[in-house]
Amino acid sequence: MRERKTCYDVAAAFIRRQMEYQKQLPKRPVAAPAPEETLERLRRRGIPRTGRAVEDVVRELCEDVLPYGNHNDHPRFFGFIPGPASPLSWLGDVMTAAYNRHAGSVANQPAVWCVEQELIRWLNDRAGFPAEAGGLFVSGGSMANLTAMTIARDSLLPEEDWSRGVAYVSGQTHSSVEKGLRIIGIGSRRVRCIPTDDRFRMDVGALRAAVEEDVRRGLKPFLVVATAGTTNTGSVDPLAAIRRLCDEQNLWMHVDGAFGASALLSGKHRKELAGIEQADSLSWDAHKWLFQTLGCGMVLVRDQKRMLESFSVHPEYLRDLERGGMLVNPWDLGVELTRPARCVKLWLTLQVMGSNRIGGCIEHGIESAEWVEWRLRAEREIEIVCPAQLAIINFRYAPAELSEVQRNALNHAIAEKMLEDGYAGVFTTELNGKTVLRMCTLHPDVTKAELGETLMRLDRYYRQTMEELAPARRPLPAGA
Repeated sequence: MRERKTCYDVAAAFIRRQMEYQKQLPKRPVAAPAPEETLERLRRRGIPRTGRAVEDVVRELCEDVLPYGNHNDHPRFFGFIPGPASPLSWLGDVMTAAYNRHAGSVANQPAVWCVEQELIRWLNDRAGFPAEAGGLFVSGGSMANLTAMTIARDSLLPEEDWSRGVAYVSGQTHSSVEKGLRIIGIGSRRVRCIPTDDRFRMDVGALRAAVEEDVRRGLKPFLVVATAGTTNTGSVDPLAAIRRLCDEQNLWMHVDGAFGASALLSGKHRKELAGIEQADSLSWDAHKWLFQTLGCGMVLVRDQKRMLESFSVHPEYLRDLERGGMLVNPWDLGVELTRPARCVKLWLTLQVMGSNRIGGCIEHGIESAEWVEWRLRAEREIEIVCPAQLAIINFRYAPAELSEVQRNALNHAIAEKMLEDGYAGVFTTELNGKTVLRMCTLHPDVTKAELGETLMRLDRYYRQTMEELAPARRPLPAGA
């Protein structure tokens, strides 16, 4: 009992410490690399035969382990998705872990299942799915995509045809999709990568040609994975056109909306996801752009019965928890048997903030990227490689006197200098063979002044790098 009280006292002290840390975060650098001596000390730590004082271990975690790396919650961290997490979600995580409820069945946690189902119904309504739709909270987009693709396979491919099944993705589709396809028996040779247009959206004409060619060869096309908000560019595939093709060819249409589906909460911008309501299934991560801590994802399916057909097995030892088969248990809708109550933190956040306020935060992110694009278009040396889409903007410095190789090196060097500066996190990605700077303006607290200062510093590092490159530059031949 004394040990338990000590843990509670240390937890209370940690919460106070964490509150102060978060308050000071905007004044800190956006990233904190771990010193090599700290890493070496952790490597030598090992597991003790005799336990250590909890105060000492917590202090070590707070000082030597957890503070290092990229600070995703920093208002000026523009590097990656996921976005920042609300303190409300963090509180929900603490409460969920403290109660430690098994949320695999209705009998184990009836009120949690009630909350989860109400949230799933609300999310399905936002997506425009029908009354018979269902869904489940999962760990994130990878598990949501795997769950949906398993259902697609089971719904459209007899087991004897699994070896001939073909799935269609684009060059911007998230890597978790190909991994999930391998897990369900669809190897790389039966995954078609469809080209994209100038805004990195799937080319439906090329998709149609690929499907027709596979049918001609005697294969079994069954799945198209469209994306609503790609990781690189925020692009939304032409969902309505893809749906028409899927109807013609009897294909399952899954939409990976792990990032972009959150725009459904914006009254101003949900139109950018037109056609998502026609999907057979949808991945949606609350930890991407609903300001939740990791990992909080959802998979929504147009017809809940499809989930039961893929995942319900009813082993003998579980029957006493099924209440005569009258209720659908979470473990019958997905892969996991033992699962935490992931829904609690999102429910808490929505109850306190309300959906309108969260929608406003999403609108702020989209409009911040559009403002950045507006500022950049005034700069002669800047090339907008992909315009602002769903709070992501891709651009690069492309002075005419540099070769493509030199331009790639230039933009990489600018990003490195920016990270060393510590003011903001701006990283690179590759689009059409070009190294570009990418800004994800997801944080609801970032201001135009901070965005403007970030662009000014990027410009400073551009000019610095150009001076450093000057001795190595050579005039390009005419016509190069």
